[in-house]
Amino acid sequence: MYIKNEYWTLNKNNVYVAAHRGFSAEYPENTIPSFSAAIDCGVDQLETDVRMTSDGELVLIHDDTVNRTTNGTGLVSQMTFGELRKLDASNGKKGFEEVRIPTLEEFLDLAVKRNLKTLDIELKVYPLPGQESVSFSVCDRTLAMLEKYGFDGRFVINTFSGKLHEYIYKKYDGKYLQHVYWPKGYLGNEMTLDPYGYAYCCCMFGNEPGNMASVEDFENMKKMGVSPWAGAGVKDLDTVKNAVLHGAELITCNNPDTVIKCLKEIGVR
Repeated sequence: MYIKNEYWTLNKNNVYVAAHRGFSAEYPENTIPSFSAAIDCGVDQLETDVRMTSDGELVLIHDDTVNRTTNGTGLVSQMTFGELRKLDASNGKKGFEEVRIPTLEEFLDLAVKRNLKTLDIELKVYPLPGQESVSFSVCDRTLAMLEKYGFDGRFVINTFSGKLHEYIYKKYDGKYLQHVYWPKGYLGNEMTLDPYGYAYCCCMFGNEPGNMASVEDFENMKKMGVSPWAGAGVKDLDTVKNAVLHGAELITCNNPDTVIKCLKEIGVR
């Protein structure tokens, strides 16, 4: 079973902040400038998304296509790394036209050099029918690389696939801190285990301000021994206050400068 270390000091008096795809409100998401700017803000964690190119390079991009965030078109999985690397990944943000999609290794190099506390790594290659071996391979390679860079015990592994979560839990005997979701439906219907029985943390989605679940749902998650987190709908003083009121132990956000300022203002950071 996973063992929490000194990096995970989440509590009501020290709410952590994770930068969702970096400082994505102001910088091109999932790029080195975006991650660097978030670290400059003083975040505790960077969140990012891992996919694989047709020639096996692990790269950071959220969508399955490059259409939204670059000047190109096509599926990431059907493009070589060389083809991907030529694209402008500025996502319409002026002054960043030379920014490129980074590799997982480049991201981890930055995290090590900047002494980042923790990481939230989301696996975007799901074990769909006929794609299981590819999905599991991307997962295994990602976990191995995180250990190689010394982040063992300092990252949560995250995916919207309950099937992939179970693969991780069973193969690695509960070694890794796993990040799941509420409500359970976000994890699909191919599960044989209760994800809240092995998860370390859970992003709590719902209809309350900041796209959060109810206070009762947060409290129930804590009773199950799972750390409840707030997602990227939290962005201003009102939603930060609401997240803290609900008992969120970490806030994932697109604008970490503002969220950190708000947390300090209400005395929980």
